[in-house]
Amino acid sequence: MKGNIIPNFDNFATSRGLTMRRERPEGTTALFLSRWLKAPHRIGALAPSSRQLARAMARQIDLAGDGVVIELGGGTGSITRALLAAGLARRRLVVVERDPTLAAALRLWFPGVKVLRGDAAELRALLLPLGVMRAATVVSSLPLLSMPKRVRLRIVAEAFALLGERGTFVQFTYGVASPLGPESGLVGAVAQRVWWNFPPAVVWRFRRRPAIARAA
Repeated sequence: MKGNIIPNFDNFATSRGLTMRRERPEGTTALFLSRWLKAPHRIGALAPSSRQLARAMARQIDLAGDGVVIELGGGTGSITRALLAAGLARRRLVVVERDPTLAAALRLWFPGVKVLRGDAAELRALLLPLGVMRAATVVSSLPLLSMPKRVRLRIVAEAFALLGERGTFVQFTYGVASPLGPESGLVGAVAQRVWWNFPPAVVWRFRRRPAIARAA
């Protein structure tokens, strides 16, 4: 993890008028917007996910299980916060965030949650030092539709190498169509539509297409 956390992050935040508090950070929209302006191709929205969308994503998690839940694209922690509020144990959650500033903020806000700074396209390599070889669910806030097809498929392949045949990949999108087409080898279904989000969003659940169908 060396080099991933920005030194004197509290001073960094204060200099931009942001108050960073654990669990209930203020000024997250301003922080999110500042990161979007720096790299709009990596961040798919102008503002963090709404509470309604975050709760809708959290509803897709099996809280009674004991498998690892991986969140891709932690951002400013909207969905991370909803997952924990829903009752997900911190020991079960691993958050992956590519932006170094956001990853540092997530570590500060959510002590006890494993936050990895890195690329979701290298997910298995990122998790290897933690000894994580399997996952129950992957929850993604990544802007898949704005990514090149090869990158999108690589992320899905990395996720399902951990999820296996029964795991679930949860993804939200602002579009009308599924964010993952037939070429992904997945079967998707709309889990919930969230109208009270800007813009309105759709939460999808994906599973690997059954082996018999893949062989046909």
